[in-house]
Amino acid sequence: MASSETSGDDSLYPIAVLIDELRNEDVQLRLNSIKKLGTIALALGVERTRKELIPFLTDTIYDEDEVLLALAEQLGTFTPLVGGSDHVHCLLPPLESLATVEETVVRDKAVDSLRIIATQHSTADLENHFVPLVKRLSSGDWFTSRTSACGLFSVCYPRVSNAVKVELGIHFRNLCGDDTPMVRRAAAGKIGEFAKEVDMEFLKSELIPLFTTLASDEQDSVRLLAVEGCADIASLLPPTDTEALVMPTLRDAANDKSWRVRYMVADKFTELQNAVGPEITKNDLVAAFQTLLKDCEAEVRAAAANKVKEFCQNLAPDSREQLIMTNILPCVKDLVTDANQHVKSALASVIMGLSPILGKDNTIEHLLPLFLIQLKDECPEVRLNIISNLDCVNVVIGIQQLSQSLLPAIVDLAEDTKWRVRLAIIEYMPLLAGQLGTEFFDEKLNALCMTWLVDHVFAIREAATINLKKLVEKFGPEWAGQTVVPRIIPMSRDVNYLHRMTCLFSINLLAEPCGSQLTTRQLLPVVIEMAGDAVANVRFNTAKTLQKLGPQIDQPTLEKLVKPCLEKLKQDPDSDVQFYAQEALVVLNLT
Repeated sequence: MASSETSGDDSLYPIAVLIDELRNEDVQLRLNSIKKLGTIALALGVERTRKELIPFLTDTIYDEDEVLLALAEQLGTFTPLVGGSDHVHCLLPPLESLATVEETVVRDKAVDSLRIIATQHSTADLENHFVPLVKRLSSGDWFTSRTSACGLFSVCYPRVSNAVKVELGIHFRNLCGDDTPMVRRAAAGKIGEFAKEVDMEFLKSELIPLFTTLASDEQDSVRLLAVEGCADIASLLPPTDTEALVMPTLRDAANDKSWRVRYMVADKFTELQNAVGPEITKNDLVAAFQTLLKDCEAEVRAAAANKVKEFCQNLAPDSREQLIMTNILPCVKDLVTDANQHVKSALASVIMGLSPILGKDNTIEHLLPLFLIQLKDECPEVRLNIISNLDCVNVVIGIQQLSQSLLPAIVDLAEDTKWRVRLAIIEYMPLLAGQLGTEFFDEKLNALCMTWLVDHVFAIREAATINLKKLVEKFGPEWAGQTVVPRIIPMSRDVNYLHRMTCLFSINLLAEPCGSQLTTRQLLPVVIEMAGDAVANVRFNTAKTLQKLGPQIDQPTLEKLVKPCLEKLKQDPDSDVQFYAQEALVVLNLT
């Protein structure tokens, strides 16, 4: 008898622990218990999960938003834990409550979970349980439930009977005309998704008029979300219907009085272009795109500039070049010198992609002058975006033409009187090296990289050593042995002690990418020689460098060459030299 009582207590244990933890004052403890719901459900079994756990959760939905968010997410994965698709409808009550809370992220997650479990309902259960939930949410007193309902129509509409479809259509129409802007906004955001699930007749007779109304709503937040649905609706219609039913709305949106709506049109422009097809693009969208590129708001111009390459690529091949040269390029030329740096930066990230589209002659005549202007732009991001994409142009016009036109501009920047400009170019060098290849880099830019090592500004010298490391990583130890190391070694005997220090800093960074053999054979002797330098700063940096080189050097060499050198430095009159020599001996296990 006692045994059966104990087993009864054991079976109650998981839910008792959950109740305790969910009533704890510590939010983190409550959050952790929600995240363990799956384990608790497994312990309880499917029947007790349905009859005890789910009702308990439904009754206790009042907590911090992060706890509710975790609960909404967990419930979306609960179908197997309640007994599969036959019983999945028992998850609807807690999710319905979560879909009505005030916090948007919780509602959105509840809707996501409802969308997941909608697909797991049988057709009968969908009509008997899920559709009534959608109707209740659609006609709820609070706007929160009505906004959540908007995201559920597309998942249940295709699988229900015609009579139920009519009812759902009426509910969706009511939401599109709701008094609350937040609800109309939610409906506008979901109308494109819903359009994909309805038949053509319903689309033309019901949804498109609703879409047109939303796209001319008094609230710009509603209008801009309607633009998102524009591409979805246009992609479902034949061109003649698109021209008659969608294009008037799209033209209005491209010239909307609110810059946010125009921004959304610019941001979705290539999706709209793909949806309406080449003929409407040629007749309508090219002019609209020009307007957006010339917009009075910088945000709109930047969004449109970002789409220049993709828009031009998607134009019909037979008229592409003529449309770009006549309509798009004049706007691009204006944007290159735009007053706003975000606009210039957005353009610089895509403008190089026009080269393959326009071909060699047009690139040399029309695009290269624009690239040169952008290479000299005061904004570093603009310069970086041009240098990052040089390979696009290289493929079209060849390395020779590139070196004659753009590289002189890069060299000018590398020798600029403002050290920050020089610093920016140094940071782009590894990128440039990868695009130009070893041979061309050695011929044109290698000397420049070495010049930076003796710059009068420390930040430049430091950046130059990091640059060398990246170049060696890109081109390999053999290139380093032939090209870099022979230029660094003479710096160890330079009259300026700062240059001797730079030599040590370079060796510090180069040891690893150069590898053990090159380090031991060429770099180590230089460092040991520098241990006798007249300047204490150089001597203690020698000790630090020997410590850095240690992992690249075999034990016999460490014992034979490095240890005597460090022992000597340990006896140095300067206390800093003594300290770093001792530290190196300890780290390298040479004591």
